[in-house]
Amino acid sequence: MNIIEAVIILVLLVLLSNVLGHYLEAIPVSLIQVTLGLLWSVIFHITIPLETDWFLLLFIAPLLFNDGRRFPKSELWTLRGPILANAVLLVFLTTLLGGWLFHLLIPGLPLSVGFALAAILSPTDPVAVTSIAEQVSLPSAIIHLVSGESLINDASGLIGFKYALAAAVTGTFSLWSAAGDFLYTSIAGFVVGFVVMTGLQMLREVLRRSGINDPVFNTVLQLVGPFVIYLGAEAIYASGVIAVVTAGVLAHVSENRIVEDLPEQRLLIERTWDIVVYVLNGIVFIILGDELPSATKATIADPATGTWRAIGYVVVIWLILFILRAVWIYVYGTLSRLSKNWRIEHKNTEPVTVKTAIVSGLTGVRGAITLAGVLTIPATISNGDAFPERSLILFVAAGVIVLSLVIAAVTLPLISRRGAMLLTRGSQVDTLEELTAQEEADDGETVPLMSVDEAKTYLSKTAVRVLESLRRPENQRAAYDLILDYQFIIRRLQMRTQPSEDVKIMIDFEVDIRRIALQGELKRLQELHDAGLVNIWNFRYYRRQIKWRLRNVDAHQRREALPAWRTARRLIRHGLRRLRILMTGNDMVTFRQQRQLVETETAKAAIALLSRFFKVHNAKKNAQQRQSVYHLIVHYRYRIERRHPVTNGSARQLQYETNLRDLRVRALAAERSAVTELLDAGRINAVMAANLRQYVNYSENVLMLGEDLQTEATS
Repeated sequence: MNIIEAVIILVLLVLLSNVLGHYLEAIPVSLIQVTLGLLWSVIFHITIPLETDWFLLLFIAPLLFNDGRRFPKSELWTLRGPILANAVLLVFLTTLLGGWLFHLLIPGLPLSVGFALAAILSPTDPVAVTSIAEQVSLPSAIIHLVSGESLINDASGLIGFKYALAAAVTGTFSLWSAAGDFLYTSIAGFVVGFVVMTGLQMLREVLRRSGINDPVFNTVLQLVGPFVIYLGAEAIYASGVIAVVTAGVLAHVSENRIVEDLPEQRLLIERTWDIVVYVLNGIVFIILGDELPSATKATIADPATGTWRAIGYVVVIWLILFILRAVWIYVYGTLSRLSKNWRIEHKNTEPVTVKTAIVSGLTGVRGAITLAGVLTIPATISNGDAFPERSLILFVAAGVIVLSLVIAAVTLPLISRRGAMLLTRGSQVDTLEELTAQEEADDGETVPLMSVDEAKTYLSKTAVRVLESLRRPENQRAAYDLILDYQFIIRRLQMRTQPSEDVKIMIDFEVDIRRIALQGELKRLQELHDAGLVNIWNFRYYRRQIKWRLRNVDAHQRREALPAWRTARRLIRHGLRRLRILMTGNDMVTFRQQRQLVETETAKAAIALLSRFFKVHNAKKNAQQRQSVYHLIVHYRYRIERRHPVTNGSARQLQYETNLRDLRVRALAAERSAVTELLDAGRINAVMAANLRQYVNYSENVLMLGEDLQTEATS
């Protein structure tokens, strides 16, 4: 069959599977897709030739990059230790112990092939894990643990699969060579993903500042990113898997703005990614169904295996994976709660019971990554012989995927005592309200009294005034978060609307007030050190940072650093500081307390100097200067709120998110009312009002999108 015809039919089958899934809610969509692929193959006798290289590039790269983009960093950062343990240690334990047991279970299965099978069966489907955990009311820590693990274990499982597969194909394996190769591919893959993604983000910012900010262009630029990163890593024999996961997480960390001046761009990017994952994930499961007849036929025809024995292998292997996972979660969770750090950081989390461990074991649903990996097993090994037990491996892997989905679909309603629909990655696209269409103008005016940027500036200032009026002690952090983002938008718009002479005056004034604030920070830091409240390590670090910012101010740096470069620099500095603290044996708790003290006290000192400057200077008479001082004070107030001690992290985070959502809704309502005020006052015409309403509607849809993604990622 022609490749174009095959692609069209595959996409149509994906659409059909989701239509059927709407009426057959008790059956996971992935099972429907496998069935459709099987029927297509049996009825039309069509098979799709698979090439390892293009299959990994086409499916693995975008799926893993998207998983990284959906990584819920705020909740999962608290459980980073257990997540990494599950995603790395559990995967390699499953690979070694499970592979050895598979080797003993299946006669004639080489040990290296057993390792490969166990490794590729280790990754779990993140969306399936989250949907299961949500329905059975697991403890919040376990929900975050299994969902976070599933976003990382794809990479570790595929890496283990790669080395085991290479040993099976070549017939040779060197532990030291594999260890060195593993370190190189992992580190190099991380560096490639970090560097290339940072470069792409910087390119995006440079093009944006040059006026190339078309949403479609930026969407296509991000879509080609994972493919470029994967190919770049593989070109230097690094891990393309780690590279794309790193790039996806970095993209998520960098795009942390709450209020954006181009919300339609983010909206388009998120919707496009939904479509890509929706189609690719569905095609993978349909290809599984298409491959089943050939794998089943060869396995059943083998007199040494037979139908029932092959099915027995599937059941026993799934049971081994389930037991390993449940025992690991119970033992690790129990030991973790005994440690001092766990009791301090997670004192409000529920203990891991036997029932919780069993249910967590049931969340180990296998999905697209397992299937995509196993389909890349070559037909022959290096000497030309057939790959040992390839058909049986494909049968077992497909059977475990199907069995894990069926068991989850059957046991989930029993555990939750109510009907529940099991989702898998890409099985559905999030629902979102349709965008409001642009209203048509019915007047003949062509030149509004205000420009688009001036009108947007007015909307943002209106939102800031409303947020200030709603600011209370209990919602200050959320209020300052939103105000700070609005201030950045106002500043960018003012730079475009003000004459060049006024811009120069404004920049010079900002240089002066920033120098005053930084000098206040430096003086307060010295006082803290002299009083013995800050050790030499933190004192040197913060003094170096403040002096570096002072040098940039004195050099009249006119342009803010690129956001991608700021993120990369911050991550590198943070990693080096943690490494230095661990190597010198310093106490991490003391370090965090001193960091909180320094940032809070220096911010208060800067605010005091700025307030004194504002009173004695005539800045209050100049609107632009008043705005600059206010912007800087908000920046320092936000820093204080961000560093408040956390007594109950989960409850505080939940309250913050609730406040943020409520304030954002009120701010959007204020912007919408401001559009009506400008139109009634004759400052804008109907065409301009329609564009501004669309701008606010885009922002509101992005807010709704963020809530949908957070619910999907963290549940």
